[in-house]
Amino acid sequence: MALAGGLALPAAHARTGETWKIVQTFPVAGFQYHSGEALWPQLAAGQPLTLMREAENPYDPRAVRVDWQGYKLGYIPRLDNAAVAQLLDRGETLGAAIAKLEDSSNPWDRIEVEVRWRV
Repeated sequence: MALAGGLALPAAHARTGETWKIVQTFPVAGFQYHSGEALWPQLAAGQPLTLMREAENPYDPRAVRVDWQGYKLGYIPRLDNAAVAQLLDRGETLGAAIAKLEDSSNPWDRIEVEVRWRV
């Protein structure tokens, strides 16, 4: 899912009494350049991920890094990171998890991430 006009789509689910909306799903950009391949055997759908803003990133001022247990897996793709970067910059509570793994030779198909926003 993606954002429509800057607003989160209304897919919501409760978790421990809180309401979360799915903001977007995306493939991890740069998976082949970071720790992803080495960590592949340990990754599983549903595992939590950490989103880290890299406002000082020289290649993309809206960069959002995707980490698993302290290891960099890659980034939200540049064309898809504006909304999540803005939410993080505003101090909103976001959660992320591995939505899908695929054993593919194409690094863009390897890992899909789901981002949720606590509302």
